Amino acid sequence: MKNFSYTPERVCSKQINFSVDDEGKLHDVNFLGGCPGNLPAIGRLVEGKDAKEIADILRGNPCGARGTSCADQLAIAIDKAIA
Repeated sequence: MKNFSYTPERVCSKQINFSVDDEGKLHDVNFLGGCPGNLPAIGRLVEGKDAKEIADILRGNPCGARGTSCADQLAIAIDKAIA
């Protein structure tokens, strides 16, 4: 299992940490900072799911006028991790 840490841009969270196992499944997704209800829920929802599939689902999800969101930033982080 490989561990990753990503510093998101233009969102409230300050860091995204997660692991990807040898089968491409996500584990231990957590956000430092940001929405204390929504972001832990994202981590729980994506646990054990296919990383590429989750990135495809979350990519492009905006938060207001920011042009991105914590979910979108997770997609970017996953894309970089599995590239």
